[in-house]
Amino acid sequence: MSFNILYAATPVLIAALGALLTEYAGFLLIGIEGFMVLGAFGCFALTVWTGSAAAGTAITVVLCLFTGFLLARFVRESGADPFITGIALNLAAEGLCGILSLHIFGTGGVLRNPVFTAPPPLRFPLIEKLPVLGGFLSPQTPFVYIALICLAAEAVFLKTTTSGLRLKAVGLSGAGFSREAAAALERGLHPWRYREGSWAAAAFLAALAGCALSFRVGVYAPGGTGARAWIALAAVYLGFRNVWGIFAASLVFALAENLAFGAQSLFKGSAAALSGLPSALALLLYAVTSRLKKE
Repeated sequence: MSFNILYAATPVLIAALGALLTEYAGFLLIGIEGFMVLGAFGCFALTVWTGSAAAGTAITVVLCLFTGFLLARFVRESGADPFITGIALNLAAEGLCGILSLHIFGTGGVLRNPVFTAPPPLRFPLIEKLPVLGGFLSPQTPFVYIALICLAAEAVFLKTTTSGLRLKAVGLSGAGFSREAAAALERGLHPWRYREGSWAAAAFLAALAGCALSFRVGVYAPGGTGARAWIALAAVYLGFRNVWGIFAASLVFALAENLAFGAQSLFKGSAAALSGLPSALALLLYAVTSRLKKE
């Protein structure tokens, strides 16, 4: 496996892992896009402010975690529709980041700063000499390690822990955010606790995916998520709501993205059309997998 493919798949994989938790809890967080945008901008702004990429990333993801929790609490207390709430967050995030960018940096366009640079690669001289692992592990960036750790941790959490099994039970119960639905759930489980926790975790991971995108190019660019959040949501179903299936789907989308970039340099076709290849692939694969499930 080419390391470039894994590196390109990292933002989609991280965001999709968060979306999977909310899907298991019964309400898919459509606001993944909004949290990715907040993560990308917040990471840049806080890195410039603190002078530390690690501090900027940490503060951003923690703030988004609490925002995700408060958003889920708002849905439960107000009875708002989770889908509409997620769409509203996506729209609000773009506008909020644009306003903050104008007030803080004086521009609503691409932001560049010497402080905001990609972390230096981690190298393993001994492993690099191995014929297979060398190409897979070198050079490395922290976000790839984080993505793989999150992948393994979530697989263990959902399969072997009591909380993971209860999270699935909450989703299967069909109970909503309301107190009445929670009271009807068997064995005294409290679905809103798991749903609020899943939305907080998803916001954390989506913001982390946004940080990974910004570090990938070394700048913050409005609209720089490139519909990856929606691809992450599609990966949940294309991966058959399975952690390892999501990993495979993320790699497929990353391969399509790399092919699209390569095609732009080889052919004189529309760059916009070629850049839409991953999204078109998502639609095609979703149609195929839906047909396979029916059969």
